[in-house]
Amino acid sequence: MGNLLTYSGIATKVRAMESRFITEDEFQEMASLSSVTEAQEYLKKLPAYSELLAHVDAELHRGEIEKLLAQSIHHDFEKLYRFATPPQRKFLNLYFTNFEISMLKSCLRHIFGTAGTPLDLSMFQDFFRLHSKLNPEKLAASRTMTELTDNLEGSPYYRPFKNLENSDHMSLFDYEMQLDIFHFHFIWKHRNKFFTREEQAVITQCFGSKMDLLNIQWIYRSKKYYHLDSASLCPLLIPIHYRLKQDDILKLAESGSTEEFFHLLSFTYYGSLGAADLTDHPNLEAMYKEILDRIYSVTSRRYPYSAAVLNSYFYFKNLEIHRIITTIEGIRYGISTGDIISYSIKEQ
Repeated sequence: MGNLLTYSGIATKVRAMESRFITEDEFQEMASLSSVTEAQEYLKKLPAYSELLAHVDAELHRGEIEKLLAQSIHHDFEKLYRFATPPQRKFLNLYFTNFEISMLKSCLRHIFGTAGTPLDLSMFQDFFRLHSKLNPEKLAASRTMTELTDNLEGSPYYRPFKNLENSDHMSLFDYEMQLDIFHFHFIWKHRNKFFTREEQAVITQCFGSKMDLLNIQWIYRSKKYYHLDSASLCPLLIPIHYRLKQDDILKLAESGSTEEFFHLLSFTYYGSLGAADLTDHPNLEAMYKEILDRIYSVTSRRYPYSAAVLNSYFYFKNLEIHRIITTIEGIRYGISTGDIISYSIKEQ
C-alpha cells in the first residue's frame, strides 16, 4: 500500500505523458511528407512537440533538430522532477547521468571532428545548473582533450579522463568507451543504494540486460569487421555480467566464424528468448531492441507503482525521438515512405 500511495500520483502523470507519444499512423503520415519543412510543421501539430517548435519557421539541419528534441526530453524530465516526491527524485537524479554522458560525448565528437566550428550548448545551461555540477558552456569551449579534462575537475568524470591523458594514440572510440564503462559501473554500483528491493530488481534487469546485449553486439562487430582475437577483444567489453556469464563471453569471443558465433549465442540466456532465429544470422541491433522493448514494457506493467514507470517512460521517449530524427533525415534525402518506415523501426 505504501508504494502505491507513493507512486500513484506520478504514475498517473506518466500515463498522461505517454498518451502523447506519436502513434504508428502518425509516423506513417509524417514519413509520406515531401520536405523537412512539412515534417516540422506536422510535428508542431502534435501535443508533445507543439510548444517546442512553435517559433521554428526555417528548415532545420540535423544538428539543430537533435538539440531541439533533446530539449523535449529535458522538459519531460523537469515536469516529472517537479512532480516527484523525494524517493522518486533519487531515481531521477541517478537517471540524470544519462544526460551528462550524452553531453560529454557531444564535446568529445566536437574535439575529435569539428573543433573549428563552435559547439553551442548554451540552451542546456539552465537545465544542467539545476541538476549537475557540469557547466555546458565551459565544456563546449574546450578545444583539446586536456582542456576538457581540466574543465571536468571536481566531477566524477575527471578521473577516468585524467587516467587516459598519458596514453598514446587515444581515439574518439577510446574516450567514448571509457565513458560508457564508467557510466555502467556508476549505475551498477548505485542501483542498490536508494531504492526498494522491487525497484532494485527492475533497474538490475533493465540495465543488466542492456549491458549484456551491448557486449554481444561489440563481440560480433569486433569479430566480423575488425577480426580481433579474444585477447584483444575482451578488454574492450563492459566488465560487468548479468545473464551473460563470463564463460559465455569467452566462448563468443573465441568463436572462429559467424556461424559458430550464432550457434554459441543460441545456448545463452538471450538466445533462449526467441527474439530472433539465430540460424539465420539476424540483425543484432533489431534483436537488442526487441528484447529491451519487451523488458521495459513488462517491468513497467508488473511494477506500476515504482521507479519502473519512470525508467520505461524515458526509454520509449528516447526511442521516439530517435525515430523522429531518422524519419526527417529520410525525408531530407528523398527516401521512399516505405523505406523510411522500415528503416526507422529497425534503427530505433
